[in-house]
Amino acid sequence: MIKKPSLTFWQIFNMNVGFLGIQYSFGLQQTAINPIFLYLGALGDMLPILNLGRPVTGLLIQPLIGAISDKTWSPRWGRRKPYFLIGALMGSLCLFVFPHSPVLWLAVGLLWILDVGNNMAMEPYRAFVGDKLPEKQLSLGYQMQSLFVGAGILLANGSIVLFQYLFGGESVEQAGTIPQWLYYSFFIGAFLYLTTILWSVLKIPEIPPSNQELAEINKNKLLPIGKKTAKPFYEIVEAIKDMPKFMRKIGAVYLFQWYALFIYWQFTTPLFKQTLGFTTSEAVSQAAKMSLTYNIVTMLVALALVPLTLHFGKKKVYALSLIGTAFALFSIPYITNPTLVLVPMVLFGIGWAAIMGIPYTMVSKIVPQERRGVYMGILNMMIVIPMFIQTLTFGPIYKYLLGDNAVNAMLFAGVFFAISALLAMRLKETKSIYDTKYTFVTTGGGH
Repeated sequence: MIKKPSLTFWQIFNMNVGFLGIQYSFGLQQTAINPIFLYLGALGDMLPILNLGRPVTGLLIQPLIGAISDKTWSPRWGRRKPYFLIGALMGSLCLFVFPHSPVLWLAVGLLWILDVGNNMAMEPYRAFVGDKLPEKQLSLGYQMQSLFVGAGILLANGSIVLFQYLFGGESVEQAGTIPQWLYYSFFIGAFLYLTTILWSVLKIPEIPPSNQELAEINKNKLLPIGKKTAKPFYEIVEAIKDMPKFMRKIGAVYLFQWYALFIYWQFTTPLFKQTLGFTTSEAVSQAAKMSLTYNIVTMLVALALVPLTLHFGKKKVYALSLIGTAFALFSIPYITNPTLVLVPMVLFGIGWAAIMGIPYTMVSKIVPQERRGVYMGILNMMIVIPMFIQTLTFGPIYKYLLGDNAVNAMLFAGVFFAISALLAMRLKETKSIYDTKYTFVTTGGGH
């Protein structure tokens, strides 16, 4: 195994800059995509099924790209970077076209393509951090990603709030028409997506494979096209069979956690139309302010979680963060002041910082280096399977069990977060010699 040198703080920063553009795109998905569906004539109970593309593409693309990138090496482009670039090109193009959608079916189709690009870019990024950093810096690396998650979504939602304030106040909502002020956030996203990925690609080189890994990669290149095509699927199946018990337990946590998150993102706008009496445009802006608030908190606490997890343990910090998120969702429906309703987002932001960093650190320590890409893809399968289940099941639940009531939907999500916190307490952490401190090199340049 090749010994990995420690990186400086700014090298770790630069290697994660591309995550800013990816998460800007996800920020628009969280806040702006479902309102666009509503603008184009969708009903509330249709929102889960219209989001089906997000879990389906994640389920297929991430483990597949992970397995393929494990067997990729180019002296010029590296192992993971070619997939960053292809995903960024697809995502940028879709973000530019999306607000021009004249009809609902086209917007839904573009969401499918956008998510293919997002997943192609994001999955290798998770593996890239694990490839590049020594174990003692993994917590810092993944929490730095969590910081950029907050920053990207913050910028996306900040732009929505700003443009709605500047250009949306006097507009009259028309059925079947996407308001002009919403276009600008998508155009900024298209630019950021490509430029931030290019920044990381050009700034940080990948570590070449060992002689043993290179021999395996070259052997894979010589396979007949049929076997070469089938091999990534075979490797996914084999990796699932060999999956550590810890990952099975975290899959149970993810089932409830991500089901609940998808409910929150889908029903925030309908909730504020109901509880605050807002129009769709006003509710979109309020939902963006909620996301803006919790992502500011995420940025502020992401790196602070590193010493906390080392002192108290990752499991305890993770579970406590999920409990806090549950309390946030329980309180939001009963606050009728648009300013005060932002307060629970402090707890939500802490939870989001933990969700986007801690599990990846825990998993990265227990999976073998040569299969890191495929296991990070499988970890993402544990995210998208609950989302897939939610898109298929929550429409009828919302309509028939929860009475077509967005308040009940948010309370339902809070219960699921509380369950995920209880399940998180069952996780058993893997200790290492680096669990007593985290380090980064303070001097020196790139490799």
